[in-house]
Amino acid sequence: MTTTNSVIKPLPRAMLIDMDDTILSAYGRPEIAWNTIAEEFADELAPLPPPQVATAVLAYARQFWSTAGAEWRMKLGEARRLTVRGGFAALAASGHRALSDDLADRLADRFTTYREEAIFVFPGAHDAIDAFKAHGVKLALVTNGAADMQRAKVERFELTHRFDHIQIEGEHGFGKPEERAYLHAMEALGVTAEDTWMIGDNLEWEVVTPQRLGIYAIWLDAHGEGLPEGSTVKPDRIIRSLTELVPG
Repeated sequence: MTTTNSVIKPLPRAMLIDMDDTILSAYGRPEIAWNTIAEEFADELAPLPPPQVATAVLAYARQFWSTAGAEWRMKLGEARRLTVRGGFAALAASGHRALSDDLADRLADRFTTYREEAIFVFPGAHDAIDAFKAHGVKLALVTNGAADMQRAKVERFELTHRFDHIQIEGEHGFGKPEERAYLHAMEALGVTAEDTWMIGDNLEWEVVTPQRLGIYAIWLDAHGEGLPEGSTVKPDRIIRSLTELVPG
């Protein structure tokens, strides 16, 4: 079941679409990436097993991002260095071998490079966006993150010509879940909340705030993991791919 109600709505006048982990497979499943990178550094991490290091770093990273301010989205590389150092410190505090800040920084920088190298367009995403456009839907790409990094992805993955409005947090000075991020995008498209769908993978950014504004909110669950246990968020619809929204 991919919907939270039985009625499939016709396409709207406008869609606001997230980029990372909605159009692009970008930052989902960080545990796989951290384990991969830790294995690359196995000799330098010894005698600590790479999976133990990856687990510690991931735990610290999740703690960090749970309270981090929006400014850290503009400084991803620096944030990753901080989180690896934090993971290393947690291991040392538990009685394990102390690992150097230099090693932490190199591991963090490799993670950043690895993540950028591994990004790809979800199968069918380009075709789905082109189909929405062919049906006359006005399209806005609304993405958080630093200007240079996000703009590079927009160009690298041929998204520029597919959207009527491209809104990058680092270029505009505001981002999701600030209400003005959605209001500005709708104003740029010349539509109202009643005309608009928001589609993305982040429950707070793409469901909670849009619904509060009266936007129809679609949560993209690419890996089919379902809503987190205990979640009170109720997307208007749940999909695994943008292709599910293409009529017919």
